[in-house]
Amino acid sequence: MNRRQFLSASLAGAGVASIASLTGCMPKLSIEQRGEFQYQLRLQEAQFELIPGTQTPGLGFNGVYPSPIIRAKQGKPVVIEVINELSEPTTIHWHGIRIDIAMDGVPFLSQKPIMPGETFRYEFIPPDAGTFWYHPHMNSVVQLGKGLVGLLLVEEADSEQFSPDDYAADLPLMLKNWHLNDDGSFKPLTIPRYAARMGTPGNYETVNGVNKPSLSVPANAWIRLRFANVDNTLVYKLRVKNRPAYIVSIDANPLAEPKPLESHSIGAGMRVDIAIKAPSPGEEVIIENGKGRLFFELMRLKAEDWPLKKPTAAEVPMPMPNPLSEPKLDQAEIKHFVFEWEGAVTPADKMGKAKHAFWTINRRAWEGMKPGNIPAPLAKLELGKSYIFDLKNNTPHMHPIHMHGVMFKVIKSNKKKIEPFFTDTVLMEKNERVQIAFVADNPGRWMYHCHVIEHMKTGLMGYIEIA
Repeated sequence: MNRRQFLSASLAGAGVASIASLTGCMPKLSIEQRGEFQYQLRLQEAQFELIPGTQTPGLGFNGVYPSPIIRAKQGKPVVIEVINELSEPTTIHWHGIRIDIAMDGVPFLSQKPIMPGETFRYEFIPPDAGTFWYHPHMNSVVQLGKGLVGLLLVEEADSEQFSPDDYAADLPLMLKNWHLNDDGSFKPLTIPRYAARMGTPGNYETVNGVNKPSLSVPANAWIRLRFANVDNTLVYKLRVKNRPAYIVSIDANPLAEPKPLESHSIGAGMRVDIAIKAPSPGEEVIIENGKGRLFFELMRLKAEDWPLKKPTAAEVPMPMPNPLSEPKLDQAEIKHFVFEWEGAVTPADKMGKAKHAFWTINRRAWEGMKPGNIPAPLAKLELGKSYIFDLKNNTPHMHPIHMHGVMFKVIKSNKKKIEPFFTDTVLMEKNERVQIAFVADNPGRWMYHCHVIEHMKTGLMGYIEIA
């Protein structure tokens, strides 16, 4: 069985009555599940077949790519035992989950690195449902770039208003561009002159590890497409060609109403759930990615005649909102943050080795952390208080700005009309000014950074402290 033929155990129970009909490449559930929501993850060197007929020397969770999907349920405890079988330290961050700081997976700031051969047990209760993901927060250019990225899907709590079974199929879709030579070996994952711009782009585009996959779906039924941009660098601009589609959730936060999809951009780390009603049997739906002004095929769906578990609803099935605190804008304190390019002068260490620092937040490049040396926070916030962060991108490049530990509300932009929405990452256009608001209701020291990994590693990172 090759990579384009294996079937997905991860869709079982999602309302698809004939899972054996599924074709294409989907993430496997090749993960030891020791209890209802208890898992074991091993970080390992691994060989992947990305370009057909070649082998790529990557890094894999449990030795595979696509990585195992971790499934959880809103309000239920999750236990994930992480075993580091790499030759270097690591940690795991659960991107987007509002979590206890001790489980956030940032080295030195929230936990000690997991050394080679060591095990760390992550335990948390996800308060929100939606599409999340997980990745290391050490040597991130290499560890993420070579394959250590995976999805964490939190099913909605039981409700009379919505059930996951309202979707006849629920497709997890990891978007990643790999830096590959024709023989499957890696090209350089970072080049300084690109790191000082938009980041070093990959050259081999994949969805769940496959270039332009075709996936079978049940005809004439609602399908949920969970897109997650797990790339180090790129922005994906998604649209569905010649067929109605709807945005139902942004970064794990359901919208109040389904929003018709024209196109939607997600930067590195961002997610979007799109609902589409599949066409009649035999028809196909093409999903595209915009590059500049042009759109190109990313993947396609092929409708097949499957028996359905539930009757198809007339309207788009909409998940319930997550239990988020609404910021009090009239009482909020405003904090200002300016993201800038530091300049072309490259500092060096005592041995003369370049220490690239291209980016700053409030004229300060991230200094890095080590035991006993935690830099000062970018801001100290009072627990329970509402804040407005005024963000200004004084660069000619886009930046997906991500905050750990909280969900914030995007309320204003000088570039586009905003219908306020909750998220954990906001994609800032060049020279854009954005206001976000949130309640500082989760105590801890929370990373606050651009999710273009090279930007983060060359200065565009810091943290806020809530106490």
